[in-house]
Amino acid sequence: MTEEKKNRLKGFAGVVSKQIEPLNENEKFKEKFAESELKILLNAKDGKWAALLIIDKGKIYVEGIRNQPKENLKKKNAGWDGLLETTTPMFLELLGSDKISIGKVVKKWLGRKIKFKGLKHVLVLLQLFDLDEKITEVEFKG
Repeated sequence: MTEEKKNRLKGFAGVVSKQIEPLNENEKFKEKFAESELKILLNAKDGKWAALLIIDKGKIYVEGIRNQPKENLKKKNAGWDGLLETTTPMFLELLGSDKISIGKVVKKWLGRKIKFKGLKHVLVLLQLFDLDEKITEVEFKG
């Protein structure tokens, strides 16, 4: 088996990876996050895989983490700084919209459709989407 097949991300993590990793070519991203080390876990509760976004000194990449058992997603096991958890359709609604805003996220949170921990780290996602509008063009193939 080739190395590429071994490391290919599955499910939700694969979708997130395709949308986020082009930021590695974005000079504004490299400058803004040159000193940052951050891990944000995006968990689609209804899927089998969660996506761990890792920002490491101007580079961003995604790792897939199995949703089950739930211990896989705990902070001490996954090592995340921020957590955003909702259903796959809700992620696609948020990511697929023209503009993600704090107001839209708060509205979903108040309606208990989104769960997050480490809010200041999760808000970094808004900065990522502002840097590259291509990220919001989500394609999901079940």
